[in-house]
Amino acid sequence: MRVVIAPDSFKGSLAAGEAARALARGWLARRPADEVRQLPLADGGEGTIDAFASALPQAKRMTETVCGPDGRTVDADWLLLPDGSAVLELAQSSGLPLMRTPDPLGAHTYGLGAVMRAAVDAGATRLVVGLGGSASTDGGTGALRALGLRLLDSAGRDLPPGGAALVDLARIDAGGLLSPPPGGIDLLVDVTAPLVGPTGAAATYGPQKGAQPDEVDVLDRALRQLAEVVGGRPDEPGCGAAGGTAYGLAAVWGARILPGARTISALVGMPAALADADIVVTGEGRFDQTSLTGKVVGSLLDQAGAVEVPVGIVAGQVTGVVPRSVSDAISLVDLAGSVAAALDDPTRWLVEAGGVLAQRLAGD
Repeated sequence: MRVVIAPDSFKGSLAAGEAARALARGWLARRPADEVRQLPLADGGEGTIDAFASALPQAKRMTETVCGPDGRTVDADWLLLPDGSAVLELAQSSGLPLMRTPDPLGAHTYGLGAVMRAAVDAGATRLVVGLGGSASTDGGTGALRALGLRLLDSAGRDLPPGGAALVDLARIDAGGLLSPPPGGIDLLVDVTAPLVGPTGAAATYGPQKGAQPDEVDVLDRALRQLAEVVGGRPDEPGCGAAGGTAYGLAAVWGARILPGARTISALVGMPAALADADIVVTGEGRFDQTSLTGKVVGSLLDQAGAVEVPVGIVAGQVTGVVPRSVSDAISLVDLAGSVAAALDDPTRWLVEAGGVLAQRLAGD
């Protein structure tokens, strides 16, 4: 049989590529004659670069040392693809885990812009940017500042970094802004939030970055002021991604906002792989109802269903109702006997799960 193994990362546990290798090992231990293809996926967040690197081994991995979200330097990887596109991941340069302590008002995306500039300077003809895992709510102004934009108050002074400072934004100066690459900029997002309001960037994701209710209010007002000065389409679905970074890069630098999971799936060749597959195995750390709203697993279920390929799911935990379109779903916690046991050796249990699915979905 022809099997495609295409998991997301198991966040906090294993990268998507590691998960795919473990599942493939388990499958082949039970069915060694099967043709198993590994296509690890991502939705724009952590693991985006690894997904591209696994699918396109000819890509060149680069590293830039840049200013991280709290001002300390970080090393951020990016990929240069054979077609001239560069793949970047905000989590590498401006992600929440890079913070020593949360700073919801002052954290920024300057590092992302520095990596974008480096990619353009290296000759990239197009930028593909995964926007998950942000530490900040600065509307992408840190990244734009690294690209040459000036953000000024009413006295003509440059604003300090961070989202809260945008309350005092009076105008922008784009005279020194770097020109976009000729192929443009694609922003990969896994949310549909607008920039502001009760479902916007500050209200929805600010608390995850340490923002208290009064700080959420400050950040929402700051993003409203940014939109007032910059214009654009702050209500476009996905503008609220990465603390409004999607909005800022779209409004000022002409970037396109795209659904991350489906776009990455297409770029790594999933449609062709599905057309030739008998079974698909996917997975993630936790399968629940949010998995079906723009995430890797839900997107892959839709794509596989369209070509009538059975899907098996492996997750650290499986909660809620499993859709009828799923042929089988396995929980690592159930296999291991407890959450602690599953987390202690996730590779072992993914290998085991791969074998169980081989027996259930394709066993003679």
